[in-house]
Amino acid sequence: TEYAEFLHCKGRKFTDFDEVRQEIEVETDRITGMNKGISSIPINLRIYSPHVLSLTLIDLPGITKVPVGDQPPDIEQQIRDMIMQFISRENCLILAVTPANTDLANSDALKLAKEVDPQGLRTIGVITKLDLMDEGTDAREVLENKLLPLRRGYIGVVNRSQKDIDGKKDIKAALLAERKFFLSHPAYRHMADRMGTPYLQKVLNQQLTNHIRDTLPAFRSKLQSQLLSIEHEVEVYKNFRPEDPTRKTKALLQMVQQFSVDFEKRIEGSGDQVDTLELSGGAKINRIFHERFPFELVKMEFNEKELRREISYAIKNIHGIRQVLPCLFTPDMAFEAIVKKQIVKLKGPCLKSVDLVMQELINTVKKCTKKLATYPRLCEETERIVAGYIREREEKTKDQV
Repeated sequence: TEYAEFLHCKGRKFTDFDEVRQEIEVETDRITGMNKGISSIPINLRIYSPHVLSLTLIDLPGITKVPVGDQPPDIEQQIRDMIMQFISRENCLILAVTPANTDLANSDALKLAKEVDPQGLRTIGVITKLDLMDEGTDAREVLENKLLPLRRGYIGVVNRSQKDIDGKKDIKAALLAERKFFLSHPAYRHMADRMGTPYLQKVLNQQLTNHIRDTLPAFRSKLQSQLLSIEHEVEVYKNFRPEDPTRKTKALLQMVQQFSVDFEKRIEGSGDQVDTLELSGGAKINRIFHERFPFELVKMEFNEKELRREISYAIKNIHGIRQVLPCLFTPDMAFEAIVKKQIVKLKGPCLKSVDLVMQELINTVKKCTKKLATYPRLCEETERIVAGYIREREEKTKDQV
């Protein structure tokens, strides 16, 4: 006996499929409201029948460009994210459905499928509404896989129209009408045995079976490695005593060591996570030394005439009452006096660079302690100790400056 079950109506069996359709509509309105709202919560329906193949189908919504009714302004992005959530999975096949009376190049389904499956290994094209094409046109090139080729090809189907559904035309009659359409149409007659809903069911079943056969070894290998890893962890923790102080000490040391490694990686630029939004860590410190510091030096005002005058006075003052004779070298004392005065001008840019480097080191420490956020006290103490050490080094550096 054919019957259906909904996950939200556990234990209740539907034998009348008109009631199934009605229940889908009622549940949709309950979740999304009565005015074309949307929801990412799926309606789970399981059908038991001797006349259908064992398949799991996920019916995803088409892309909505303009919001209507209660739909949010970002309806297009929401639906896109919902679709991507499912079709990104490597273990699923993508059934890209496109109406025949629209340009295939503008197909949202094929575009999204191409993003997650660029080689077309998981995508099957389905062309609907072949009976609604303008007179004198057909989709022969598409169905022969010549226009936009897919590795798994295209299959054409003719579904019931809204008039047929309202008139309660049953599936058997619809399948017969579909078969008659392909056999009688001059453009599709030669490929009628590879068109229609029954053929699509057969292909889906075959390709899903092959897909499972191809992906199963990788799944088995992954599960076995996870099992071995879990068994190893179980073995390690078999005699574990939470109150054992040695384990607490070991865990603490491991976390501190990890903090040290993370900090070093961020400064050296060898971390596994690369920031693509802004300069940080060692790269920013490098920029301070090689770009910001030279820029500050260039900004310094320098009066050549004044400097020449100071050099002249310094040399004359060194000689005192003695006559200043032309000589090859500037007297040492005069040279030192002038150079010291010039070096003092570098103090400002140097101190500014020290402040910038220190600030970046503190920011790097905060980023590294995020991994310790589970232990607020440890996070706080680590920041306090390391930041304190950095500030000590800052003071010593400034003293040297």
